[in-house]
Amino acid sequence: MASLHVSRLVLSSSSSSCMRPKAAVSIPKLPKFNVSVPKIPIKNPTLSVKEPVGFMETLPLPLKQRRDSDSIQRARLNAVLEAVMDRIEMHKNLGDQRNNWNSLLLNSVNMITLTAALMAGIASVNVHGGDSVTAVKIASTVLLASATSISALMSKIQPSQLAEEQRNATRLFKKLRTELEMILRENEAIYEEDVKEAIQRVLALDKAYPLPLIGAMLEKFPEEFKPATWWPEKKQRNPNTGLANGWSQELETEMREVAHVVKTRDAEEYEKLGNVALKLNRFLAISGPVLTGVSAVSSVFIGQDSGLAGVVAMTCASLAAIVNTLEHGGQVGMVFEMYRNSAGFFSLLEETLNSTEKREHGQVFETKVALKLGRSLSELRDLAKKSKISQVKANEFASKLF
Repeated sequence: MASLHVSRLVLSSSSSSCMRPKAAVSIPKLPKFNVSVPKIPIKNPTLSVKEPVGFMETLPLPLKQRRDSDSIQRARLNAVLEAVMDRIEMHKNLGDQRNNWNSLLLNSVNMITLTAALMAGIASVNVHGGDSVTAVKIASTVLLASATSISALMSKIQPSQLAEEQRNATRLFKKLRTELEMILRENEAIYEEDVKEAIQRVLALDKAYPLPLIGAMLEKFPEEFKPATWWPEKKQRNPNTGLANGWSQELETEMREVAHVVKTRDAEEYEKLGNVALKLNRFLAISGPVLTGVSAVSSVFIGQDSGLAGVVAMTCASLAAIVNTLEHGGQVGMVFEMYRNSAGFFSLLEETLNSTEKREHGQVFETKVALKLGRSLSELRDLAKKSKISQVKANEFASKLF
């Protein structure tokens, strides 16, 4: 009985193990924890930052007015910059055009003059040719009269000088454009004084180098040589100020001596050369049309009893061609304008040293002056020292005399 009971237990255990297999290792289950996190209310789920409506109205009134003023002044300065760029293009085009005028008119007037001289010579040789000689004489007279008019016109307007004026204007307007672009790029706030100064500089350049010819052309033969002036008038500096912004008493003295040397030596030299160029240009401008006119009048009397008229006509026409070549081919008017512009540069340098408005940093200004004068900084300082020493010696000599 006991054996039957044991076997029954074994059978039951084996059958149950076959029906439901169990794992060898049992892992206990972890308890669940419920953690509640409070939600943050978000009105706009998108990650974009927008300026609230009416932001400018919420700003303080002085700050709002300052922002409006800055934007307006910047827009005004941009308008001045656009006008400057337009003037650069116009002056460049007119400079090319007037340079072409000089070449074309010179070639034309010389060709007409020499052709008329040749025809006058033919007419004077064949004085008994009848109607053919008369036709040649009339054609020579007409050509010489035309050459006289063209030569007088060229002497009046001086195309080479006009072209040089436009080249100088283009260069100075490009410089102004660079300065305005630098102001707009580097300054966060643009003031009304900046705009006014830019406008004054544009108007001064327009007055110094006008675009039209009729009614606005500069005097080509003034009574005396005067330097060109293309900048607005600057205020004089107070001697007690001006030592800030990199300026020292030593640098002030150096620049004063440099200005004295420039005024007494370079400016006077360019003024003398300018007067020489002015006198030479005036002489040539008068001689060309006069010689051509005499040749035209002489050609009328070709075929008379004397052969002197033909000789005078040919000689004067040949001389007129030479004079026109020297005046316009040599571009004497352009040379005069170059001296006038150089003398203006020295006047501007002297005036800048004595000005009080927006003086540059002392070392920057010293570097610019040295480069404009074609010297290094050491050479510029040596020039100032030599000038000071020479002035001291001159004063000592004067004191000994008196």
